[in-house]
Amino acid sequence: MPLDADAIADLYDQHARALLAFLARRAADPEAAVDLLAETFAAAFKDRRRFRGDDPLPWLYGIARHQLAGYFRRGRVERRALERLGVQRRELNETEYDRIEELAGLGGEVSAALASLKPEHRDAVRLRVVEERPYPEVARALGISEQTARARVSRALRALRHASTEEPEHA
Repeated sequence: MPLDADAIADLYDQHARALLAFLARRAADPEAAVDLLAETFAAAFKDRRRFRGDDPLPWLYGIARHQLAGYFRRGRVERRALERLGVQRRELNETEYDRIEELAGLGGEVSAALASLKPEHRDAVRLRVVEERPYPEVARALGISEQTARARVSRALRALRHASTEEPEHA
């Protein structure tokens, strides 16, 4: 059954916080997560009459995943274009930034651990875990075999696990 504007507003009221945390964990950037949340609900509102089904929540998360994938694809090119045009996005204040990081369970330890990975391992984890791409896509994006992609993700996750438990890394 199609959704009306009130149903979208209800979805926002009930699920925006959880969806923001979902996006912030994957984007690892609270400001980007806020933008992605807005884009997700804008797309949901635009396509609300096409919704068919009983539970709009999986549909909404599908839109969010699609917005997130687009964010990673556009990446730096879009940000540079916005800068050239002089478009300024509203910066989050420190309290908002901290609250979103807290909500998403992000912390300095995660960022530091990711930064400590070799670039090829960090890229493999980003594609597989953050962007939730299947291994064949990870391999194609990195120009490596699927077996190598699996190995890189495994090594990176092991290194992150060791970093989180402060065990020495032996890989």
